[in-house]
Formats: sequence, C-alpha cells, structure tokens
Amino acid sequence: MLTVEADPARVEMRLADGELTCPGCDGLLCRWGWARGRVLRDVSGGSVVVRPRRARCVSCGMSHVLLPVFALVRRADVAEVIGAALAAKASGAGVRTIAERLGRPVETVRGWLRRFGRRAEVVRRYFTVLLVDAGVDPTPPGTARTLFADAVAAVVGAWWSMESRWPGVGKVSPWLAACAVTGGILLAPSWPAKTINTSRP
Repeated sequence: MLTVEADPARVEMRLADGELTCPGCDGLLCRWGWARGRVLRDVSGGSVVVRPRRARCVSCGMSHVLLPVFALVRRADVAEVIGAALAAKASGAGVRTIAERLGRPVETVRGWLRRFGRRAEVVRRYFTVLLVDAGVDPTPPGTARTLFADAVAAVVGAWWSMESRWPGVGKVSPWLAACAVTGGILLAPSWPAKTINTSRP
C-alpha cells in the first residue's frame, strides 16, 4: 500500500514520469491495472467514488495499491471524518454525541474509537518520533489526561512539526497527513514496520 495524491490525473502523470518509487526497494513503479473500486462517505455525508491505481515495481516485482491520501484501509469514511471523531473523543465527548455530530451510526464510531484506543500507545510513540525527527525546533506535547488524548496530541503535534519543515503540509489537515505517513493504515490491524522517513513529506 502506498499513499498518493487525491488527484488521479496527477498520479498517472507521476507514474509516467517515473516519480513514484517502491516503498520496499526504491525501484521505479509502473502502471499495473486497478484495485477494486470503493465508495466513501465524505464530511458532508456525500459520496466519493475511488478506484485506486495499482502499480508494480520494475526492480523487485512487488505490486502496490496507490491509495488516495484521504482514504484509510478498510474504512468507508474519509480520513477527516474519522479524525474528527478521534479528536472529539480526546476532548471528552461521548460516542453517541460524536456519532450524532458526524451523522454516522453509533456502532461505526464506536469501532473507530476502540481500534484507535487499542493501539493508542503505538500511535503516540510513532507520531512522537515523527514530531521530533521532522521538526525544525520540535517541542513534544505535554501529557494529556488519557492515553487516547496523548495519541491524538502526538498526531497533531507531528503535523505541526512537519509543517515547520515543509510548509505545504499545512495546507492539509492533521488527519490527511497522518493518513499519508502511515500509508492509510491508521486504523488497520498492522502498522508500519519501516523506520519513519523524514527526508521528504
């Protein structure tokens, strides 16, 4: 899985120009068909149709799904909707309040919160490392009242830290940035095994 821009035309151009590389071996990626199409719910409750491009590495032969930056693996809502739920929980809101505010089923929202809560410590460590490595003059966030809130604070802190080095990062939300650096697996069962690469956003 590799996270790419939301604009499919730009992704096609980057593939054609040899600008996308394999996350496993840094070999060039070339077009290799399409992944299964998906329909995601956006912030307003509307639909976003996504058909991710699939690419294959010319060096190692590994194939990768090029997932748009707003999409999380195995989730039917865009990253900013889920991020809003996580931030609300970190601020002390209850699951029913969050679900009503976002217009989503209570069980769906509860699922997001439980998954994030189960790996809150991993998320906190991952994004704290990113915050320190990427920042020009990094300041880790103070301790919050819960581990869940600590993890959310680390995500937002890492976004601020990346923005200090790469101002363009500030044009997207912390949750799109989080989606990008985790390859869309923020709420997936597995997490990145590779060391965070802070040489480029």
